[in-house]
Amino acid sequence: MKTVRDILVIDDEDVITHAVERVCSAEGLTVDVAESATSGLLRMTHVTYRLIICDVMMADVDGFEFLAEMSRTHTRTPVIMSTGMSTMENAVRALNSGAIDFIPKPFTADELLTAVRRGLKYARLQDDAAAPPPGSYPESLAWVPCPAQYYRLGYASWLATERSGTVRVGVTDLFLRTLDTAQAISMAAVGDEVVQGSTCATITAVDGLEHGVFSPVTGRIVEANTALTRAPAGLERDPYFEGWLYRVLPSELQYDLKHLTACSSDRM
Repeated sequence: MKTVRDILVIDDEDVITHAVERVCSAEGLTVDVAESATSGLLRMTHVTYRLIICDVMMADVDGFEFLAEMSRTHTRTPVIMSTGMSTMENAVRALNSGAIDFIPKPFTADELLTAVRRGLKYARLQDDAAAPPPGSYPESLAWVPCPAQYYRLGYASWLATERSGTVRVGVTDLFLRTLDTAQAISMAAVGDEVVQGSTCATITAVDGLEHGVFSPVTGRIVEANTALTRAPAGLERDPYFEGWLYRVLPSELQYDLKHLTACSSDRM
């Protein structure tokens, strides 16, 4: 039977691995370190990890090849990607390739802790969905999936096209389930430009940690659901309809859709 540990950090920079060990150990989490993706994959044959934090740029196998190997072997452990070469394209590619989050280097202790807590909660939700707790009703869901006609960027945000040519943008129920109750939300203004893979809103949870929401689309905001700033509970009550964040006039919708996942595929 495999040993179970909390976090595997795959990175060839000592300063990064030491920082993750220090921050996460202070939270009572167990942390193992691998200096390469090959070494990390070898560790995973003997140890089951609840969460993996993986660098994008490595000498042997890069982070995207690591994600491809995870997919090939049907390994369900959630992966947070991190890189010093932080670009919108890398963020979108990471999320589209199966990572659950993307954090740029250098990161602060709070930024790391926010991603780790959300990642571990994501892992618990996935486990609950795979094996419902004893006594739970079969119809109960760990989270509500996006409507089939929507598109999503990773598990964090969604996009719904409209006949007018605009798109609605919002936060997935799964993302909201991975953080504590939303206490406040900071939103962009009408007229602001958003870029696919950039942070378009920030949700502050009751524990004080701030969670950035990645925009699934590039374009100009034409309407903002400012009611959420007064009553952020609307996000969790109805995330796919009344809890939308923005209406956006997209500038390159067909290109953006190529980097999103059709929510209909989640039901196959």
